[in-house]
Amino acid sequence: MGRFLFLPLILCLLWLAFLRYNGIPISQGARGFVWIIGVSAIIICMLALAIWLTA
Repeated sequence: MGRFLFLPLILCLLWLAFLRYNGIPISQGARGFVWIIGVSAIIICMLALAIWLTA
């Protein structure tokens, strides 16, 4: 279960690398970080609920 928490961290690091590679300022790519964290939170909650229901 704990490894699910690395999902947003890894995705944010990949997004940061993408922004740096293309020369886009981080302030311009901030919306991407919000989407990554929001979608990851929803996925983590759904997986945690599935684990809880099947336990």
